[in-house]
Amino acid sequence: MKYFLACTLAFALLSPLSAQLLPLNDAGITFGHVHLNVKDVDVQKKFWTEQFGAKPLAHEKAAVPGVQVPGMIILLAKKDPAHATEGTILDHFGFKVRNLEEMRKSLVAAGYRVDPEFKGTEGFPNAYTYGPDDVKIEMQQDTTLTVRAASHHQHFLLAEPMALRTWYVEKLGLTATRRGSFDTANASGQNFTFGASKTAAGGTRGGSLDHIGFEVKNLEEYCRKLEAAGIKLDSPYRKIPALGIGIAFLTDPQGVYIELTEGIEAWQ
Repeated sequence: MKYFLACTLAFALLSPLSAQLLPLNDAGITFGHVHLNVKDVDVQKKFWTEQFGAKPLAHEKAAVPGVQVPGMIILLAKKDPAHATEGTILDHFGFKVRNLEEMRKSLVAAGYRVDPEFKGTEGFPNAYTYGPDDVKIEMQQDTTLTVRAASHHQHFLLAEPMALRTWYVEKLGLTATRRGSFDTANASGQNFTFGASKTAAGGTRGGSLDHIGFEVKNLEEYCRKLEAAGIKLDSPYRKIPALGIGIAFLTDPQGVYIELTEGIEAWQ
């Protein structure tokens, strides 16, 4: 119930024209972006703007092109992806949508695959679609939404989900939550769902979904705390004045590549 109320409040803060990131949690962290490797940037932009109501990411300091949806930025790097999202530890990411049947019809008319509708773990109508570059996306209907779609969750599939969930809570500062039958973690209104799978899965780097990003307050200090806790950064904290941000990179214990940023919210 606490998770449901938190998400309801978070989405209520998003006006019909808004696409800002969700507020920082008590640990000073919120979800920031997904970074996709794409064959054609314009094709991806068209998909997200026409199907999910995304707005162009037009800020002059943005390092790569992208779009924004309520609660998340989607960055688009022109690079042939080495693999699809499905089959990696981070199997897909999910959206709340105002009208699932309307979304399905629009996607099918545009030539995109939509799997049959099903009742999700929370009892609402759900369906999967597959965007350009085999990006797998879950849609869950929420008729109270005031926008066409809003970011909702990142869904991990792995043999020992609780161990990774504990890592995100204890090491990164996410909040322990539940979503339906799943033990989850929460970065403000963005949910991280950890599901069990016996099928071996790989890391994300180089694939359609190359990495996920968190926006962090006082990132340099946050990185020092991570290193003190024994976490090795793939790329240490550094400032990039030309882009107006600070960044660092790390990889979670199962191979999901993660970018930490401070200042990316200004790119919206």
